[in-house]
Amino acid sequence: MAILTQKAARLLAGSAVLALAGCNGADNVASPGAGTIIIGAPTPSPTPAPTSTPTPSAITAAQFASTSGQSFTAGGVSQQFTITADEQLAIVNAGSNNNVNGAGSTLNGVYPTGGTSLAAAVDPSTINSFFTSTNYVGALNGPTDTSFQGWTCNSSSAEFGGSGARCTAVPAVGTLAAGAACPAGTTTPTGAATTATSATQGGFKVCDIPQQITTSLTLPRIPGIAYRFTGQTEVGADVGQTGGDSGIALNIEPGVVLFANANEPTNDLILVNRGSKINAVGDVNNPIIITSQQNLNNNGVSDASQGQWGGIILLGRAPTAVCAGTTGPNNAAGSSPTCQQQIEGVTGRFYGGPTVADSSGRMSFVQIRYSGIAISDGNELQGLTLGGTGSGTTIDHVQSHNSADDGVEIFGGATNIKYFVATGADDDGFDIDNGYRGFIQFMVAAQRTIGATADSFSTEIDSNLNEDLLPRTFGNYANFTFIQTAAAPAAIRLRGGADMRFVNGVVKSPANVACVNLIAQEASAGDRSTIRAADASRQDNGPPIFNSVYFACNGR
Repeated sequence: MAILTQKAARLLAGSAVLALAGCNGADNVASPGAGTIIIGAPTPSPTPAPTSTPTPSAITAAQFASTSGQSFTAGGVSQQFTITADEQLAIVNAGSNNNVNGAGSTLNGVYPTGGTSLAAAVDPSTINSFFTSTNYVGALNGPTDTSFQGWTCNSSSAEFGGSGARCTAVPAVGTLAAGAACPAGTTTPTGAATTATSATQGGFKVCDIPQQITTSLTLPRIPGIAYRFTGQTEVGADVGQTGGDSGIALNIEPGVVLFANANEPTNDLILVNRGSKINAVGDVNNPIIITSQQNLNNNGVSDASQGQWGGIILLGRAPTAVCAGTTGPNNAAGSSPTCQQQIEGVTGRFYGGPTVADSSGRMSFVQIRYSGIAISDGNELQGLTLGGTGSGTTIDHVQSHNSADDGVEIFGGATNIKYFVATGADDDGFDIDNGYRGFIQFMVAAQRTIGATADSFSTEIDSNLNEDLLPRTFGNYANFTFIQTAAAPAAIRLRGGADMRFVNGVVKSPANVACVNLIAQEASAGDRSTIRAADASRQDNGPPIFNSVYFACNGR
């Protein structure tokens, strides 16, 4: 009886093991030893389903596009050629790889929060060999991109990180060696007006550059020395639309600091006339800094500072569509030898000519801080102004910070640009008009966080109501990041019959601000030039093209 009971017990135990093995997988369960008591595993609590981020509803046309500014007066008559919000959204959707329903949470300042491109990118080098081949949208390739670090300054408008100083910081000039003198072509302040504070500024030795630069001048980096310019400082004299090169250049070495003279009332600016050049070439660790006198003193500026001097103006002999007086008209090739136009911000200084490949020199690794002056409505000094500069002019790795007007305004010409940062501009980041035809890649427009003026756009593109003047304004933007903060109608304004292609971009706008504002202002009834079909006889490429642009509009 005992033997049968033991056998029965063993059989019962074996059956229990087999049953457990069948439930849990026989290969993963060891047989219990004699006398082992098997306790069933507790039933686990169900895993809660993850909470997904709500998918935003599809954006409406009215949220995406603005019709503001479509009423205007021409010839004394009030006119309106409306491009509806639905039409504008349809134009964007007609492109490829665009996302109009993006969210601002995918950005950390100007950086994407993740390493994956926010939209499927296209290769801009297939458009033109000027463009660098990229496989991402926006100016920065993910959160670890360092291409904007070192040569930029950091501010509340945009933090690029790296070794870049704060824009408010006193530029690092170094310690003056005993007996160090101002270099040839510059002078130490002298005369009855000389005081200890005019001979030094912020602890630096001041060396004045001449107001009229009539022979080439080189500004070397000398520890402890900062160079001062006063009033309208000009490089060379104007050679006209078709004159030869003057041979005069202002050469600025890496790490040099120039500042505007705040001790007198005239507008301080540097102007390079047609036929002369500026060669301001810094490097990633030693940018050239052109700034205000206030910036040379501790706590002399803040993130709110702006408009403390004029700006930089480069004038060239490349074509402009808008010709002064009887000097025009121009043609599609821009070959008129007489067409020229007066530049904004100064009196009697002209740009334009028939030389598409004209060179006004090179600006690389340069910061332009706290500039911009509005002399009158429509007559302003920007951080950087390009008037008729040609494709032989090199502009790359330039930052315009806290301009009281535009970061950069381009009047005609054919200069191509790479790596341009417009931080804290009080008006537009990038403003192009008057028949500019060129390519710009790696662009950042990050507006003032304390609020830019109303009607200020990340970019404004037009022809100043001259719809069909030639050459027609035609630009290509690639790899751009626009962070709109101003209460403007939109981040991107395009009007005046201008042609544009936008490739690999990121656009973010706040609540109640659209992303796009397309305007038609053609005087002939029913001819909406900004979006009409391509017409080779008018050098018109048709409606604007958007490819691979990520839009986070209206505070989404």
